[in-house]
Amino acid sequence: MKITGAHDFNDYAVAERNGIPLYRLMDTAGRMRDDGLSYDASADIAGAAARGEITADAVDVDAVNLVPDAYRGLDRFEARKRIVADITAEGLAVTMPDEQGTPQPFVEQKPIMQPFGDRSKVVIEPMLTDQWFVDAEKIVGPAIEAVRKGHVDILPDQHRKVYFNWLENIEPWCISRQLWWGHRIPVWYGFDLRLDSFVDDEGDGTLDEVEMLRFLTADNLVRGGERHHAAADFDSVRAQFDDVIAALPVPLNHARVVEVADRHAAAQALAASLAQYEVDQDPTRLVFPVWRDPDVLDTWFSSGLWPIGTLGWPEDTEELKRYFPTSVLITGFDIIFFWVARMMMMQYAVVGERPFDTVYVHALVRDEKGKKMSKSLGNVLDPLDLIEEFGADAVRFTLTSMAAMGRDLKLSKDRIAGYRNFGTKIWNAVRFAEMNGVYAAGAPVADPPAATATVNRWIIGETAKVREATDAALAAFRFNDAANGLYAFTWGKVCDWYLEFAKPLFDAGDPALAAETRATMGWVLDQCLILLHPIMPFVTEELWQATGKRPKMLIHADWPDYAAADLLDPAADREIGWVIGLIDEIRSLRAQMRVPAGKWLTLLQLDLDAAGQGALDRNRPMVERLARLDGIETATAAPKGALTVTVPGGVFALPVADVIDVGAETARLEKMAASLAAEIASLDGRLANDRFLASAPEEVIEEARARRAEATEEVGKVGIALDRLRALG
Repeated sequence: MKITGAHDFNDYAVAERNGIPLYRLMDTAGRMRDDGLSYDASADIAGAAARGEITADAVDVDAVNLVPDAYRGLDRFEARKRIVADITAEGLAVTMPDEQGTPQPFVEQKPIMQPFGDRSKVVIEPMLTDQWFVDAEKIVGPAIEAVRKGHVDILPDQHRKVYFNWLENIEPWCISRQLWWGHRIPVWYGFDLRLDSFVDDEGDGTLDEVEMLRFLTADNLVRGGERHHAAADFDSVRAQFDDVIAALPVPLNHARVVEVADRHAAAQALAASLAQYEVDQDPTRLVFPVWRDPDVLDTWFSSGLWPIGTLGWPEDTEELKRYFPTSVLITGFDIIFFWVARMMMMQYAVVGERPFDTVYVHALVRDEKGKKMSKSLGNVLDPLDLIEEFGADAVRFTLTSMAAMGRDLKLSKDRIAGYRNFGTKIWNAVRFAEMNGVYAAGAPVADPPAATATVNRWIIGETAKVREATDAALAAFRFNDAANGLYAFTWGKVCDWYLEFAKPLFDAGDPALAAETRATMGWVLDQCLILLHPIMPFVTEELWQATGKRPKMLIHADWPDYAAADLLDPAADREIGWVIGLIDEIRSLRAQMRVPAGKWLTLLQLDLDAAGQGALDRNRPMVERLARLDGIETATAAPKGALTVTVPGGVFALPVADVIDVGAETARLEKMAASLAAEIASLDGRLANDRFLASAPEEVIEEARARRAEATEEVGKVGIALDRLRALG
């Protein structure tokens, strides 16, 4: 069997365990080596090592070239073809007859994993090379303890496992790369001229002409050792080599350190310098050439220094004092071990401090079926295309509203279109306010206005509650909760309810009440713009600028800090909550019974306590307007064909039998119920099928479960509607 320890990961492990020298067969261009010793000389050395006559450490593996002379310098693919042909010609190959019966070399068709270069698109050949490593095991401890002891949080918690698994099983970290770009490794090399094996004939510590000639022909300029030092730049490293030179014999100890391109250029420069010295005997013209390592640092090594490198480190800058350590790092799960762990290790190792206190790992954006976006699948949603179609605010709000911690986002154009409508809703709300004189006197004031009307006191308290809820969600990295809470408040309570409730106040003929409502509406809409600005910066900034002269842009506006405890009016909250509940119940019944939208009905009041009566009396115009009622009358009992409406402290009846076709509606709902039941039965069959669960993609299974839950909910609603229809009969 063959063991090529320098070209295979498994062979490397075998060679290390068994003391087999690591012979290199290829060069960096993928050609068979044509340097080093002859094949015969190399085979003799390898044979001696194999027989145990010499140890692996004693073999100069760079000099040993076990590539036969006939294949040296050949491209690897060409060499393989020739080797197969030569083995076959010598009758050493296993053969199989082809269709014509001619023996052909038997090549076993086995799939193997081969890595291909991203840019070159050719097979990558493993090859043992000299590289720079960080012994990461020596610096990993503080990074592990920081997370384990809670000095640094990783959210969601599930990603702590990835972090710990990588750091607790860490291996030496290769930090050098053979690339043309990147931060070049700050290491310079020079010849080791300590001359430990050199004989000073006179013992006077000075090289005479004979000794100099002997030195020039010695191996230390061709294959001799090297000294290396690290520094930030050449000027800094020069002093370190000066110390090396000072210990050398005369005249070498007078040499000047100069920088050259590589080792070959260094040998030429040193030889020329020594030759010139033999002519003019001027030691001040001697040079000690050094050359910089050609490799660059691994991207993640450079990136690992980001928290301090961007702030001027290693200088003690004002920026470093102010901004380091930072607070929150937001990143993707796929670079926890590439970047997050390295920043943790390196900051603790370099400056002895954590780089940040929290790592928030965001989700992956997938398509609407949960598949990872891929050009080959054709399911990629390009953000630039989405922004062009729907606007940046709609895209941002969609992503934020779906960013539940620990769950990937299933993005679809329909959802983005819905949030584009949200932006339109905000714009229309501000236009409504403008049409009602809210901005006639200029921009609203920053402080909450004093209010007497119940509706105004209610919306001020609701604004304070959503402000606190938004702050709590953002502080806990629950960005979806913040977005969805603001959506429900802005669209639901402000646009759907408050703006409608405000219309009767504007029309009441009371100038003071109208002025109070304008002040309240302006303040509430301003708070909506401020709270939405981090998620929807463009439309909110535009509206901020368009609604009055402001002292500063919205992006620089003060974040509100008012408390619900100070602004919430419990009595107003209860009253408006009761009114909204009554209107919602009436609207729900109308929708279930498919009462025509243009049909106004009379609501019958059957029973109502004092609190409810007061709330109804104070808000009757709003109830009638929003529930599409032509009046509210008292009655002792519900007439035939009326549906019961219940609210806290009261019972009402809504006559609908004369405005709908009860028989047709009953038949329609019964048909819908049967269809839903059949769909649920079909879904239950699929979800109970082990073969389906084992073979179907996860997103298909989840879709089936979600649809079953939706159908079950619809069945419940249809059943309630049927019960009400049957009660009418």
